[in-house]
Amino acid sequence: MNDFIINNCSNKLDNNLSHSILKNSKSYKFHTKQHYYNKTPLVQLNSLSNHLCLNNIHIKDESNRFDLDAFKVLGSTYALYEILIKNSNIDVFCTATDGNHGKGLAWAAQQFNKKVIIFVPRDTSKNRIKAIKSYNAIVYQLDLNYEETCLYASNKCDENGWQLVQDASWENYEEIPSLIMSGYLTHFKEIEFPTNSNFKSKFDIIFLQCGVGSWAASCIWYYLNHYKEHRPKIVLVEPEESCGVFESFKNGDRMTPNTSFNTIMAGLNCGIPSKNAWEIIKIGCDAVIKISDEEVKKAMRQLYNPIGNDIKIISGESGAAGLAGLIKVLDFEKSNDLKKHLNLNQDSKILLFNTEGATDPDNFNKIVSKFN
Repeated sequence: MNDFIINNCSNKLDNNLSHSILKNSKSYKFHTKQHYYNKTPLVQLNSLSNHLCLNNIHIKDESNRFDLDAFKVLGSTYALYEILIKNSNIDVFCTATDGNHGKGLAWAAQQFNKKVIIFVPRDTSKNRIKAIKSYNAIVYQLDLNYEETCLYASNKCDENGWQLVQDASWENYEEIPSLIMSGYLTHFKEIEFPTNSNFKSKFDIIFLQCGVGSWAASCIWYYLNHYKEHRPKIVLVEPEESCGVFESFKNGDRMTPNTSFNTIMAGLNCGIPSKNAWEIIKIGCDAVIKISDEEVKKAMRQLYNPIGNDIKIISGESGAAGLAGLIKVLDFEKSNDLKKHLNLNQDSKILLFNTEGATDPDNFNKIVSKFN
């Protein structure tokens, strides 16, 4: 069985709720006015590019976004800002998380002097729970997987009158996840923005790690909306044991994958894709590829132990998935259909994202150790 799916996408956006919210997003203006704002670096990996026989590789390093080790807070801060404009009397925010979204929401709630309750699935590490609690969140660990935890959190919000702020959407719960997706647009605008003299992206192919798909969909929307036919090809990368988008493409509609959900890539260990995200992904994603834990470990070590003059990058288990996907595609035989579809060759200009740093320090240190 192939580890990849090619999607001959339509590249046609409609006017549903998520698209309209993204189009009207003021997240970049909001974020850049905040006292805590920092623009994360876009790093060029010249030595790795030469090693992999590519024109260039750039990686957007989100390991120090607002000192939180991950990009997720971009969505949380902007969503809370917009929610509180409509209802400033909300006292308690709540979400389900496997780590980074919950930590970002807890941090954002502190900025707005609000309480937050977080539910985490059974496999969430002690370090990630500790990090969430450090921002005064009340955390409950459940004997459930991620998808089940999302449903539990939603039910508890209905029972207690809390405001759910989930980064996944489903029927009749779409607006707030779309606000979160809007918040993510900030770091795409930090990378490049089209002008009359610069209407073509400087990248040929983007590799995006994918969990429920909200972040990946916001990237697809950004490049498709702003660059249209000049947009880069976009490849989504999922853990082989948690590949909801991959299985949804096979099924023809979004579905929960029939997998073990046993992966070190905690931030990508999700179930059914977000409803809003799926609507965008299926029209603007060019391919999906599955990777193993061992493949992402190698990518983490590659970034931590750079070649030549490239800088060291601290990349967590989910953060290195994009590089792992790129390396896997490059390792395919030269005649591979996916390479042809992407036009991946020695002239290709690649964009990757390090979506998290060492969010579980103990596990990170074990992985990057030269003895492992």
